[in-house]
Amino acid sequence: MPAYIIVEVEITDPEAYIGYTKLTPATIAAYDGKFIVRGGSTESLEGEWQPNRMVVLEFPSVDRAKEWWNSPEYAPAKEIRQKAANTKMIVVEGFAN
Repeated sequence: MPAYIIVEVEITDPEAYIGYTKLTPATIAAYDGKFIVRGGSTESLEGEWQPNRMVVLEFPSVDRAKEWWNSPEYAPAKEIRQKAANTKMIVVEGFAN
């Protein structure tokens, strides 16, 4: 069953964050993941939610998504992101038809 990592990002150091955006795509692909949303414009339809930047990743399973997040390949990029941005991140199971 597919799984999605959903991330709300507030970039605090744009220069450093560029390094993160360069390192991350190859690590996601190495774990069979792909970008569904990568910083596109957002519009609130209900409530007070006004995120600055949203990212949605798709992986084949929750286990695979968590393997990527905990991987040695992603670790250097994760360290950059954690210093250059404030993030909220969840993993959610997709819907099985």
